[in-house]
Amino acid sequence: MNALFLILFTLLLIVMQTVIFPSFSWFSQCFDLLIIDVLFLSLISSHYSMVLVIIFIGCVMDSISGVPFCYHIFSYLWIYIIVQIVRQLLFQESIVFVIIISVVSVLIQQGLLIFSIFINQGDNATLNLNVSLLLSQVFWGFIIIPPSIWLVTVCKKNWNLVSNFLMNYLFKNTEGDVDRIH
Repeated sequence: MNALFLILFTLLLIVMQTVIFPSFSWFSQCFDLLIIDVLFLSLISSHYSMVLVIIFIGCVMDSISGVPFCYHIFSYLWIYIIVQIVRQLLFQESIVFVIIISVVSVLIQQGLLIFSIFINQGDNATLNLNVSLLLSQVFWGFIIIPPSIWLVTVCKKNWNLVSNFLMNYLFKNTEGDVDRIH
């Protein structure tokens, strides 16, 4: 059931980022919303299987976006690795940690984008760099990511409660049917 929640949440973020938000002029150049998903996954689990999930999410985003291939995979993996290192070395989950890692995550992705632009365009890239767009994405990441992670955590807890209730209700009602058959 947890996997179903994560799949639905990821699909919701992909639809919001690719279909819904581009229609709003004030939010058309937003940061990558799947950073929320990657941060949530890295906060709830440190299992190696999450690396495969993050690579798959990165492949999906690389295939539907116009950026160079492996851009999302690479940035998501760096975000995951940094979160795991900081969680183990410095401190566990706290609001300060989530705020700092939110800003760092957007900066990582923007840094990789700037690096790829410099590789492709060379020294001429500095003339075309939109610093206000970069700063606005960092600002939106600072404002949106921490409450979003809190909201996803609450939704996941509610999802678990509802799914446990339904599973108990369904199995409770089928126990008598199984006993009557045998």
